[in-house]
Amino acid sequence: MAHTTPRVRLVAWGGERQAEVQSSDPLEPLIRLDTPAWASWLSAPTTRRFAYPIYDERVGYIRGWMTVRKERRNRGSEYWVAYRRVGKRLCKIYLGRSGQVTQSQLGSAAGRFLAMADAQGPAVGDELGSVAGRR
Repeated sequence: MAHTTPRVRLVAWGGERQAEVQSSDPLEPLIRLDTPAWASWLSAPTTRRFAYPIYDERVGYIRGWMTVRKERRNRGSEYWVAYRRVGKRLCKIYLGRSGQVTQSQLGSAAGRFLAMADAQGPAVGDELGSVAGRR
């Protein structure tokens, strides 16, 4: 059985955007971000990564995904870091410990990656541009 990375999906409830984690196991319940269930999911030793959408409000769709990974540092602590390829460079944004990772912070990191892609020029940071360039 292939292992898939859990993904955060954005949903709108009454004009307010909420985010939920869809686990790789379809039988597990959705976990809403910024709840106690979210905090314990992030802190669990089995949770190592997830994907977060980079939503571009100007065009109204997701332009790609950033990968969020839990990394161990030399001093033994674990931290969350977001990664996204922008052009030919792999960019990294530090997010902090499990208790510091919030929906707002993830949205800010996604916005920073979007700004980096826009600074590179049109379609460089888009998934469609990346796939077309590989052929």
